[in-house]
Amino acid sequence: MKFTVESVSTSATKGVQKHEVPEIRLRPGHGIEGDAHAGAWHRQVSLLAGEAVDLMKAKGLELAAGAFGENIVTRGVDWSRARVGETITIGEVELEITQIGKECHSHCAIYTAAGDCIMPRQGIFAKVLKGGTIHAQNRGDYHIG
Repeated sequence: MKFTVESVSTSATKGVQKHEVPEIRLRPGHGIEGDAHAGAWHRQVSLLAGEAVDLMKAKGLELAAGAFGENIVTRGVDWSRARVGETITIGEVELEITQIGKECHSHCAIYTAAGDCIMPRQGIFAKVLKGGTIHAQNRGDYHIG
């Protein structure tokens, strides 16, 4: 399933909105250089569909890239079909899906404003198998099955 990267974002601390950057550099077994979630664990990179973000914007929210804490916003792929163990290729980068959604321990500012947050249901998490650089407008391929 082909898709496009709409934006890439990072943050130096956990639990905050990320900020859009021109590109991200990923290292195998580590994640995104300079991102708070980098390290030897299963949630090195987070992805969210731009179409899901659009639904929240339709509720009247003004949302910038990274507002949900996501590293990569995509366009043209339905991540609700994703399964743990499947792979995603973006340029030279290869990711393995390790988790679908996450528990929301505290209601963030977006949840407070909209009464909902999509990351716990529609965000996906991955670890880096093959490193490289990703920037907006990169093309990607999601390998189902």
